[in-house]
Amino acid sequence: MDPDDATTGTRCPAAHPEDPTPCTGPAVVTVLDTRNHGADGCEHHAARLLASLKGSRVYHLPHAPEGAAIRVFTAAGDLPPFAWMHPTPDH
Repeated sequence: MDPDDATTGTRCPAAHPEDPTPCTGPAVVTVLDTRNHGADGCEHHAARLLASLKGSRVYHLPHAPEGAAIRVFTAAGDLPPFAWMHPTPDH
């Protein structure tokens, strides 16, 4: 994904097709599932994906700002799985 895609209306690969929310910036992390299949994502969608996949993990991309993976991990801990199915003002 081109790091500028989040600003041009194209959503990151970590965004679920049923999640209507926009990206919050460029893809800065990769979320891997238990089989090492991954998706690059903005912090917002990566956190939602991480919260939805049991046993998943997050890694920063080379161009990511410092602390991006930790922010995603922390945010995921505050989200329910499939957060887009349970909209609240906070999610």
